[in-house]
Amino acid sequence: MTGDMRASEHRLSVGTAIEAGPSPDPARDQGQHLVITRKDVHRAYATIGQYLRRTPVIQLDLAGPVTLKLEQLQCAGSFKARGAFTNLLLRDVPAAGVAAASGGNHGVAVAYAAHRLGIPARIFVPTVSSPAKIERIRQLADLVVTGDRYADALEAAQQWIAASGAMSVHAFDGQETILGQATLALELDDQAGPLDTVLVPVGGGGLIAGIASYFAGAARIIGVEPDGAPTLARARAAGAPVDAPAGSIAVDALAPRRVGEMVFPITRAYVEDVVLVDDNAIRSAQRTLWQTARIAAEPAASVGVAALLTGAYQPAPGERVAVIITGANMSPSQLDS
Repeated sequence: MTGDMRASEHRLSVGTAIEAGPSPDPARDQGQHLVITRKDVHRAYATIGQYLRRTPVIQLDLAGPVTLKLEQLQCAGSFKARGAFTNLLLRDVPAAGVAAASGGNHGVAVAYAAHRLGIPARIFVPTVSSPAKIERIRQLADLVVTGDRYADALEAAQQWIAASGAMSVHAFDGQETILGQATLALELDDQAGPLDTVLVPVGGGGLIAGIASYFAGAARIIGVEPDGAPTLARARAAGAPVDAPAGSIAVDALAPRRVGEMVFPITRAYVEDVVLVDDNAIRSAQRTLWQTARIAAEPAASVGVAALLTGAYQPAPGERVAVIITGANMSPSQLDS
């Protein structure tokens, strides 16, 4: 598909269907937010679906029956492939290609999508990114390792974009990124719906914004964060995105400096609560997934399970709960067999 065809489809569908508008629940959100409808999500899925895997769901007993959406089996090892392909297929990509900053998974996904579509890509990651993610990006795209955390890599990427004319593909705070992540909710709803509650790992917030936009009150959306990187919890307490610490074993995936400006009002409208889990709980959840079901999940992908195992989130009797297992880009040595 050529850049002109991609741009045309973007103008005809997404560009006309997604707009900033009033919250459907003014009592919960007095501002405005990006409105993504189920029609928008179906249109995006029709375009990107051929490049994705329809990842499976399974039932597991974790303090009660729970549905797990196994997105760690997605192309490029995480849900991030959805947003990456949506950006590259629904926007007009310049000859200079694309650039992205990432803690790791987004970089792998953009590198993979660009490689698959024959688009030049340069990916910027901080030094805290896992060696497994860095090596995977290196195999697929130009790689720059710089700074101690995501915000440093983002600054370097922005400088490169200004100098080169490359198109920015934001890890979480972009219209197409959020739209792409919403296609996960479409699949989950089709595979396991109707659901009462969905537990979603939160870093910058692109995934939870997409999932919350799709369900739009039809299911309870609960964010789960490491207590050492509480980006959305801090933002909700402050009433706006604010800087948060980054001191967790999930730092390479769930620790941007702050939740996205585009993301936050969506979560304010549609996310019921955010719960926190500590590193010990995350490690325990990661081991439980591996030992009980041979699910290889990186620490960031295990936080929803940690919330259930610790009681940070306690389902009511009979509550239909789903947990998103987001990624598995890590070294096998991290798993306790």
